[in-house]
Amino acid sequence: MLAALLVVAALVLPNTVVGLGPAKFARIPAEAVIGAAVMLALPRRPRVVLAVVSGVALAAMTVVNLLDMGFNQYLGRGFNLVLDWSLLGDAQSYLEDSLGRTETLAATAGVITAVLLLFVLLALSMVRLSNLLARHTGTATRGTLIAGVVWITCSSLGLQISGVPIASDRTATALKIQARRVSDTLRDEAEFRKVAKVDAFGNTPGSQLMPDLRGKDMIFTFIESYGRSAIEDPIMAPGVDSTLDTRTKALAEAGYHAKSGWLTSATYGGSSWLGHSTTMSGLWINNQQRYRTVMASDHLSLTKAFKKTGAWDTVGVMPGVQKGWPEQSFYGLDKVYNAFELGYKGPKFSWSTMPDQYALEQFQQRVHGKKHDKPMMSEIILTSSHQPWAPIPKAVGWDQLGDGSIFKGIQAAGNKPADVIADTTKSRQEYGKSIQYSVTALTEWLERYGNDDTVLVFLGDHQPIARVSGNHASRDVPISIVAKDPKVLDKIGGWGWTDGLRPAHNAPVWKMSSFRDRFLTAYGSTPHPKKG
Repeated sequence: MLAALLVVAALVLPNTVVGLGPAKFARIPAEAVIGAAVMLALPRRPRVVLAVVSGVALAAMTVVNLLDMGFNQYLGRGFNLVLDWSLLGDAQSYLEDSLGRTETLAATAGVITAVLLLFVLLALSMVRLSNLLARHTGTATRGTLIAGVVWITCSSLGLQISGVPIASDRTATALKIQARRVSDTLRDEAEFRKVAKVDAFGNTPGSQLMPDLRGKDMIFTFIESYGRSAIEDPIMAPGVDSTLDTRTKALAEAGYHAKSGWLTSATYGGSSWLGHSTTMSGLWINNQQRYRTVMASDHLSLTKAFKKTGAWDTVGVMPGVQKGWPEQSFYGLDKVYNAFELGYKGPKFSWSTMPDQYALEQFQQRVHGKKHDKPMMSEIILTSSHQPWAPIPKAVGWDQLGDGSIFKGIQAAGNKPADVIADTTKSRQEYGKSIQYSVTALTEWLERYGNDDTVLVFLGDHQPIARVSGNHASRDVPISIVAKDPKVLDKIGGWGWTDGLRPAHNAPVWKMSSFRDRFLTAYGSTPHPKKG
């Protein structure tokens, strides 16, 4: 009985957490009926071999289903057998940063043990059931025929329990989906290489790129997990919207004005680099293979376009980068400050290596506040709003930041990651607070250190995970352009964006990949296509 329950549960296991309940397992799997019929027809040795192979294959499909479940819950998409194995290492690193090394090692060991146990138990269960069928051939044959008739009847009549069809072919369907996903991935790789070679501004001379922004210090900033849900979800929105409105007024008093809209991100819940590269390349980069293809190409990124003009020096502030970063070449950044080059002596805040306020102050001291012969084009990645949103930094006086040691007490007094991760409501509340912190730090920096020639473009890279944003949330993220010079915002007057830092619900929504060309065009760039 236990063997049968385990096999049936594996055969009907869904690949999403949504709607997971008893009804999903109260089904008749077609694969079990067909498998029983085949086992009954085979002599002992081939039957045992088939049982072992079937058990191992079913265990593999179960692991893939569980990975699908996790990826759907966190990244809003299924697991890709070709591309996603490398992300498991990133997931382990994230857990280590969030929960600690000991807990992560224990969890990893537990997962490996559970997977090995699953393979062994399913193989033994299949052998056990096949032997049972062989010992009671007559009863098994009648039972298989009855189960087959019931399955066909339920399938033909569409009979359901709590909205779930009784007749199931879940494993066969999952196998078909994975096969199609692999095929599509391999085909997409070849097709995308051709797409990436085509560039509307690929051959534009530097003198014809963004002439209307000459003399401006350009700052492009991505705020981690800053998604539409932060502005419209009933739990997070009140606090975030209040912050956006307050900061809009404060900036206006300092002479700044803003326009905001929506972009649909190429990623969801994580893989921030896909959002960054999509925005900057003008290409839809929604998987790791596309990312690798673009990073190895000479496609013109928006940041590299500034470098190509010769009118700007380029720099990146990347507190989340903790190892070699060859992408620097694609982005055309003359200098990149990673997590170890900003002089931070304070504690980490889970995955985030340092508070955004500290990173921005270091940007001021090392880049923006220094005298330079040319205007600066800077790309800054802010990380304080990265999950698990515990502990969250608190703002301190800008003159008190020092080497970051002031944050030791704040970090120690904050929430523990494990407490927030396990509580959906608290995760949503703390996520909202983290966005408020990041937006406030960024706009206070601009208010404090910006000047007449400072132009800030800031946006989210993706929505937070489904547990926070909701299972049916869009992939939209807010984007804002802030400047003192009215001519800068006049250039995008036809975009239909909302005045201020909070985009209206009905503000235009564009694909994130369209931003590069729209931005280049708005500020006077002349297209000179490069064809593949």
